[in-house]
Amino acid sequence: MPLIQRLAIIGVGLIGGSLARILREKGEVGEIVGIGRGEANLRKAVELGVIDRYALDPETGVTGADMVFLATPVCAIAGIAARIAPHLAPGCVVTDGGSVKGEIVTACERALPAGIHFVGGHPIAGTEHTGVEASFATLYQGRRCIITPSARTDRGALAKVVRMWEIAGAEVVLMDVEKHDRVVAAISHLPHMVAYSLVNAVEGYDRLDENILKYSAGGFRDFTRIASSDPVMWRDIALTNQEAILEMMDYFSDYFTRLRALVAAGDGAGLEAFFTGAKRSRDAIL
Repeated sequence: MPLIQRLAIIGVGLIGGSLARILREKGEVGEIVGIGRGEANLRKAVELGVIDRYALDPETGVTGADMVFLATPVCAIAGIAARIAPHLAPGCVVTDGGSVKGEIVTACERALPAGIHFVGGHPIAGTEHTGVEASFATLYQGRRCIITPSARTDRGALAKVVRMWEIAGAEVVLMDVEKHDRVVAAISHLPHMVAYSLVNAVEGYDRLDENILKYSAGGFRDFTRIASSDPVMWRDIALTNQEAILEMMDYFSDYFTRLRALVAAGDGAGLEAFFTGAKRSRDAIL
């Protein structure tokens, strides 16, 4: 018997579609129902075999599901949880893929009635591409998925969500919600803020009366790849994890100020030490 009898995925894009693909490939899901507002994307998902059928309204789509995966922009997750709450079957497990957890876990636990279980989750995986056609079965292979149980989390629901992500190939880590939001602010949210800022800065540089972005080569393109990510998603992340992101932006600013001072002083030894320390840390994570 598969782990999940009927999986409802709200938001069948890269994240939701990739989860559907691997669970189907492993034989661990009976039926997959896709839910969203973009019918063309949902029809494509059926055509690709990612989902079995679709619904345009969440209330209809979640009927009879024993697992619901919310893969929408983070600002929409709590509202959708409240909207589907009256239509969920007893014992249903609701989880999400949002990269901010504090606000989401609190709001979703408040929205769902007794007997319906919420488990916060965040697969740390993705690309700059969107839509179901960008999804692929190995997206989560070897990646981490952080699960953020609270004091209210049902142990059986937690075990089911953990197992789902293990089947998808992820290394599951259990973490407190506040710690999660500060960790991802450092390793995910800050890099996106920097990438967006760098592209805008270079685009806005007008001293040469030339569009210098057209001269960008491998280094610039590799570094700023994530600036091609969905602007709506990153708007929501910046709004919902504001405190932690601001803390990391200020912390980064301190280091950038130190580097500027070394450059301004022509301090070769200091620059080499600064770069060597960063290289050593970067090499250690490869």
